[in-house]
Amino acid sequence: MTETVEKTRNGAILYDKAIINQISDERFTPKGWLHAEALAGSLGSGGRGSTMFVGNVPRQFVLRHYMRGGLLGKLVRDTYIFSGEDKTRPFLEWRLLDKLASNNMRVPRPVAARYVQRGTFYTADIMTVRVPGIVPLSQYIAQNDPDEAFWQSVGAAIHAFHVKGVYHADMNAYNVQIDTDGLVWMLDFDKGELRPPGPWQQKTLSRLHRSLYKIIGLDPRLHFRAANWEQLLEGYFNASRSE
Repeated sequence: MTETVEKTRNGAILYDKAIINQISDERFTPKGWLHAEALAGSLGSGGRGSTMFVGNVPRQFVLRHYMRGGLLGKLVRDTYIFSGEDKTRPFLEWRLLDKLASNNMRVPRPVAARYVQRGTFYTADIMTVRVPGIVPLSQYIAQNDPDEAFWQSVGAAIHAFHVKGVYHADMNAYNVQIDTDGLVWMLDFDKGELRPPGPWQQKTLSRLHRSLYKIIGLDPRLHFRAANWEQLLEGYFNASRSE
């Protein structure tokens, strides 16, 4: 890790010099790149319109602006209360991703993160290395009819995160992603952290369960049924028993 923090006129940027050797506020806008495209997704997988692909193949980056969700998001779009640089959402997420990626976990490698302070509030952005070929689980099961072994592998992969104490605050069918080899990746670790074992593990599984049934409501033709969830749990608990 080559973590570097540079102060800006009204905030700071945290970045990895081994990946990007020069950084500026402009890099966190589409205008700062020769190529930038908004992330589009089916069944709601495009997020809140706050994510872009920037840069050129073979090394592209994913640029995400932090946006609030839920009812609060209708009132306060993208601002957060500032309580110190190291407590900002992008710096916390960047450092968690860096730790996980350095331990060979399937998460995007962090590139840069910044906050822009305005009085007692701030806005924020994060940039990660784009993982080639990954698609949301929601899209994968729309385009494929996975077998039992696949669902078991998803459960085992989630357990691999849990056993390391990795808490994902929004583990849903969009943030769980599948690569071209059928392997599971986790994206978007805003409000994520490392925790000792506890009830949160079951809660994150339940969140994924609800998410899958929600997208079935959007398109009943998706390849997901109750038996698939049982297969996922079987993979999860088999992995637990084999520790």
